[in-house]
Amino acid sequence: MSLRLGDTVPNFTQDSSTGPIDFYEWAGDNWVVLFSHPADYTPVCTTELGEVSRLKPEFEKRNVKVIALSVDDANSHQGWISDINETQNTTVDYPILADADKKVSDLYEMIHPNANAKVTVRTVFIIDNEKKLRTSITYPPSTGRNFAEILRVIDSLQLTDKYSVATPVNWQQGEDVVVAPTIPTEEARQRFPKGVTEIKPYLRMTPQPDK
Repeated sequence: MSLRLGDTVPNFTQDSSTGPIDFYEWAGDNWVVLFSHPADYTPVCTTELGEVSRLKPEFEKRNVKVIALSVDDANSHQGWISDINETQNTTVDYPILADADKKVSDLYEMIHPNANAKVTVRTVFIIDNEKKLRTSITYPPSTGRNFAEILRVIDSLQLTDKYSVATPVNWQQGEDVVVAPTIPTEEARQRFPKGVTEIKPYLRMTPQPDK
């Protein structure tokens, strides 16, 4: 299947470093970041998993669960987690799917044959609490991900779900946002009492509504 933004992501049951996981049941009413790795005991992945472990409290603030995937088995994962904890000075306590049969990798199209037919590329799926795919980002196996950017995307998605706004280039929490083009300016001034600055009729800015 080809997953597109807005699609309901498929459920699966797969072994993991913390035992068998039914994805829908595990996710519950949370948002989820599912991210894949080419293999265990690889250097870039080791740094990424350590960083996600350190950032786990930030994901939890946003009602987001994190889950990784590698095509090696659960026993291999346990040894790798020990290395991650040692080298990255952290404690990995979130699950790593053991996708040895590539069931999930195939289901979510994490293997790109023209990049590498044997391993998953570095894909990130941001999935909302209704199991809808909201963002998909794919990196080559050689490039580590920027998880601060992934948190920024989640902040944008959760903000724009709640208010009729969009976030401009390089937006960070607390900065001005864009008023949705569908809202007339006079209505926008009523809806956003902090003020609306009209730069062009189609480009109107307002302070972040929830700050």
